[in-house]
Amino acid sequence: MTYEQIFIFALLAVLLGMLVWGRFRYDLVAFCALLVAVVGGAVDAHDAFAGFGHEATITVALVLIISRAMINSGAVELVAKYVVDATRPLPLHIGIMSVAGAALSAIINNVAAIVILMSLDMEAARKAGRSHSLSLMPLSYATILGGMVTLIGTPSNIIIAEYRGQVLGEPYGFFSFAPVGIVCAAIGIAFVSLVGWRLIPQRASGKVLIGESDLFTAEARVPEKSPAIGKTVTELYEIGDEHDITILGLVRRGKRLPGFSAGTELKKGDYLVLEGDPKGIEAFIGAAKLAISKSDRHEGGLTGKTMALAEAIVPEGSRAIGRTMHELRLRYRHGVELLGLSRRGRRLRDRVERLRIQRGDVLLLLGPERQIADGAEWLGVLPIAEKSHSVIQRRKALLAIGTFAALIAATVAGLLPLAVALALAVVLYALFSIVTPAEVYGSIEWPVLILLGSLIPLGDAFEKAGGTELITGAIVANAGGWPIWLILAVVMAVTMVLSDFLNSIATALIAAPIGVGVANALDVSPDPFIMGVAVAATCGFLTPIGHKNNTIIMGPGGYRFGDYWRLGLPLEIITIAVAIPAVLFFWPL
Repeated sequence: MTYEQIFIFALLAVLLGMLVWGRFRYDLVAFCALLVAVVGGAVDAHDAFAGFGHEATITVALVLIISRAMINSGAVELVAKYVVDATRPLPLHIGIMSVAGAALSAIINNVAAIVILMSLDMEAARKAGRSHSLSLMPLSYATILGGMVTLIGTPSNIIIAEYRGQVLGEPYGFFSFAPVGIVCAAIGIAFVSLVGWRLIPQRASGKVLIGESDLFTAEARVPEKSPAIGKTVTELYEIGDEHDITILGLVRRGKRLPGFSAGTELKKGDYLVLEGDPKGIEAFIGAAKLAISKSDRHEGGLTGKTMALAEAIVPEGSRAIGRTMHELRLRYRHGVELLGLSRRGRRLRDRVERLRIQRGDVLLLLGPERQIADGAEWLGVLPIAEKSHSVIQRRKALLAIGTFAALIAATVAGLLPLAVALALAVVLYALFSIVTPAEVYGSIEWPVLILLGSLIPLGDAFEKAGGTELITGAIVANAGGWPIWLILAVVMAVTMVLSDFLNSIATALIAAPIGVGVANALDVSPDPFIMGVAVAATCGFLTPIGHKNNTIIMGPGGYRFGDYWRLGLPLEIITIAVAIPAVLFFWPL
């Protein structure tokens, strides 16, 4: 072995060991490894930061922004509300949720898909009286499988596509992964829905990542042309039950009617008094087509421009103490609504706008994030950072979906490169106020981009030093006389082992050149091996650190480190068994 080979192998071994250890942030570890490679001469100083301008890095960033836009517009909620029903048998529930999760993961980032659907799945589990653990892990694996289907479903597919362009002159297209990905996802979802969930130990549900909110009392106005006009309060109970909202009463002409007013027909200008958590209140108002106030500042209620909900504690000395919402006139001073109030779990009987605020109350503020911060500072209240919620702009769901579909169609037709189409989508979403400039930057996972930008030059250095050839030679020499499908299985198995302990991006950058090297040594088409690596790099099913989705569900599901292999090991074996014939059928040798 040459000095260059010894140096790059040693550096990558230390890098992989540090990533598996997890003691330090993975982006910091990768960036330090890049600097060591530059100092050691493995990476040219002029190429040190080329990875940060690489098309794959830009594409990953754009996909994350588009995922945020889809959430903000209600496009995801539009799909999700049709798939959650707590009365379904568990296998059917898992199957439907898994299909929805896989479909969302093919369109948006699979991490975004699990974050959205996890709360819906947990709510269904709570209503059905069962543990979250039985359905959260199948849902996580389904979103990972769904990411295989399209180019943007998972970052590793973007890496694989760009690498194919480097070695064969043409990258994979948007749907190039679909034939194999759909087969693997379909069989995998069928397994976790019918059999796999039975292998999961039933654990007591853990804590949610963000603490549950107290119950707030809030009011919602019946606007002109609302479909709620003419309905009785009772007819809205079903929507309330879906979102865990209690309708406490009805306000008409400034006076609260006696009792719960269950049989009273709603009229324009009436106010419903609601009790629930912030997300439930927001979702109920949106589903019932209600509004939040009579102010033109927030025309469109919860479906207008980009808004946020924030909870804030009233400390001693706050200007809000002893005053009512009406007296504070916060909406006119700062463009922020005092949407609701929580008082140590007590059910409040008076009209919300007439309640005199006390020390220790928690206020529910609605408005643009910057204006909420200004309003909170003026009030002298303390916002709770981890209890801020984005407000969904439901009127823009079809606009967001249509824009995305049109630009992807242009990409498939060869009119626009994918990165340009995604960049145009981001610009249009910003112009339509579906995402704010702050959300454009805030939705990007910068540690992932640092990792990717650092590893791309290291991967190039590894290949230039002949590291790929050494590993390829070892695989071919030890597998002499084996059928090609079995050698492909070995390459996929090695890649899966890496993916169980490493980020899928790192796995793809290491394994893709090995796959191509093995194919060249066997004098066959590289495509089956590249596609096999793409499938295997995504499938980190054995550990909670193999994929970020697995890490996200660990706390809420109450899982232990050793729980994952029970479902993950058979799923990885099934994926290899299904992927190999599919790959060889759609991408012949």
